[in-house]
Formats: sequence, structure tokens, C-alpha cells
Amino acid sequence: MADMLVKLYNLPDEWSFIAPLKEKGISIRKAIGPEHLFLTNWVETHFSKGWSSEVSAALGNRPTTCFVAEQNGELLGFACYDATALGFFGPTGVHPQARGQGIGKALLLACMADMKLKGYGYAIIGDVGPGEFYQKVVDASEIKDSFPGIYRGNVAKE
Repeated sequence: MADMLVKLYNLPDEWSFIAPLKEKGISIRKAIGPEHLFLTNWVETHFSKGWSSEVSAALGNRPTTCFVAEQNGELLGFACYDATALGFFGPTGVHPQARGQGIGKALLLACMADMKLKGYGYAIIGDVGPGEFYQKVVDASEIKDSFPGIYRGNVAKE
């Protein structure tokens, strides 16, 4: 799939997207050091080894560039940026049983807002799966001729 571009400067400067989840007892926050192994193992179990490696890279950034969604100590999803390359969003995933509650949207918006606060003007969503979702939520547009892009020659096979 192609990469997509997000104009961060067009996104609102607010975090109200977290409130509806908080009312359900779902927290959106940055991951912390003690969660590193648990989170990377969870991502490998529910998604892939490659994504687990990217999460590890995001957790190693200071400040961390990985957000998690959790409820009552149970991990529901994650989203990262600056994991594969600076300015790139992803990977991101929500546990299948937790989908449909707006968690993925909130995780995406948290990363975009954090990137904007750091001074990024644009975000790149690499190797997009659900393009319509990103277009709808953050007005992302496809980057022409961007496949396979930065992932060309990737030796991580799953």
C-alpha cells in the first residue's frame, strides 16, 4: 500500500477526543519503561514481530513516542510514531475484542497532536492499510508512487 501524508498544522490544538473514552474507563496515555517487555510481547502476540520491533524503537525514544489504551490494567491498543523513521506514524493496533469504540481514532489523534506539539508540520503514515479511515479522521492524502518507499529491502519477513 502507498504512504499517506497528514498536514498536522490543519489539525485542531485540543485533546477532547480522550474524554468519551475516559467516561468508559479507558485511558489513553504514553507507555512507560516498566511496560516495555509486556507491550512488545503483547504486540508480537496479537500483531507481528515487525510491529513489536517498531514499538521497541518508539519506547526507546525520549520522550517515548508510543501511546497505549488501557482499561482496568488491561491493554486494549497502542500507537507509535518516530519508530521506523522520523515523522512516520505507526504501527498502531487495537485488540479485536476492543474495536469499534473509537480507541484507534483516539490513539491516532494522540500521536498526531504529540507530533504537532513537537513542531512537526507533517506526518507520514507508512504502508497504509485502511486509507479511508485516515482520510476521514485526519484528512490524510495518498503520496503518489510511495510504495514500497522506506520499507524497500526490509529483511524482516513474517
